[in-house]
Amino acid sequence: MWCQRLAWLLRGRRGSTGRRWPWLPRGPGPVLAVPARCHPTAPASPCCAWQLHRDHLELRYGSTVMRLDFVWLRDHCRSASCYNAKTSQRSLDTASVDLAIQPQAVRVDETTLFLTWPDGHVTRYGLEWLARNSYEGQKQQVMHPRILWNAEIYQQAQVPSIDCRSFLETDEGLKEFLQNFLLYGIAFVEDVPPTKEDTEILAKRISIIRETIYGRMWYFTSDFSRGDTAYTKLALDRHTDTTYFQEPCGIQVFHCLKHEGTGGRTLLVDGFHAAERVLRQAPEHFELLAKVPLKHEYVENVGGCHNHMIGVGPVLNVYPWNNELYLIRYNNYDRAVINTVPHDVVRRWYHAHRALTAELRRPNNELWVKLKPGKVLFVDNWRVLHGREAFTGYRQLCGCYLTRDDVLNTARLLGLQA
Repeated sequence: MWCQRLAWLLRGRRGSTGRRWPWLPRGPGPVLAVPARCHPTAPASPCCAWQLHRDHLELRYGSTVMRLDFVWLRDHCRSASCYNAKTSQRSLDTASVDLAIQPQAVRVDETTLFLTWPDGHVTRYGLEWLARNSYEGQKQQVMHPRILWNAEIYQQAQVPSIDCRSFLETDEGLKEFLQNFLLYGIAFVEDVPPTKEDTEILAKRISIIRETIYGRMWYFTSDFSRGDTAYTKLALDRHTDTTYFQEPCGIQVFHCLKHEGTGGRTLLVDGFHAAERVLRQAPEHFELLAKVPLKHEYVENVGGCHNHMIGVGPVLNVYPWNNELYLIRYNNYDRAVINTVPHDVVRRWYHAHRALTAELRRPNNELWVKLKPGKVLFVDNWRVLHGREAFTGYRQLCGCYLTRDDVLNTARLLGLQA
């Protein structure tokens, strides 16, 4: 690996070897650097150079220029006294760190940054670790790799369903299923016994079941036993579920146990694909949908069920450091009165919402599937919208919601990026 150190001597002290260390000044001004050139020591390794400033270290490693705050550098020390490697937890009391702290000495070799603090403590960081974990490094990465799709893209990918036995009994089958799910936001398991009990066993393989106002495992027909359009034979437009929860349910499981009639196909639309097209065509619409908070509401007074749920959040939710979309709340049925937006923003929001709706309703974005007994569908409710065409006859479904954290945890334990 080739690395080069730019050393600035501002209050140097000579040791017995004559080596000088860069010492930070006590005054308020920035540290000025003496320019120097990179000297390669290993042809295939990234170049490294650094410069001290009053409150941070500027470090260039390969193509990444990082600006690392001194408090951040002290807080994230991985030494045995500051970090418990067995539990992967911080031991250092962050509140004990001087907010005006500056390192007394800095050294960089081919792979490692060394910082000596005023109390003599030495912090060591691998340069690769810093490149991955710095703000600048994170901006260049995605949290969740995905393949955005419309109907043609998904069908041409020929994503396989996973056999129930392989899913339940092998890590290989489970890993393949989760990889498909993470990439596309939907995944299927085939040859599942058509019972609620077997569907529950399937769901528990990857996650804790999330109990909600609908129960743990829901089981419904078109008898309008709950105050929701889903409990009818009517068509349902594309939407995400539980937008009226402060944290919408992460994953939804569908299993059609019986259907004696016609119609009832399930509609699936990749909301992230539609949002990406809005971002490219009208970034101001995307930005507005990601900033304006809305209320969604569910009011139920049917039989013994009495609920009043309210969730608040924008239609599009993004990570602020890299603008990566991670959640879409889209449900025109449950959107409450818009009273969180001033009048001069409302009309612009309607234009932005219309642009997203137009993308979501493009026929080429619609994937239609016929659910049947034995075929279980898992849907990422933070990404993929679902709907239904009207149907006739008797139709019986069961399913549940899964906790998103536990699904992602299972994926990570199998070595997947999630």
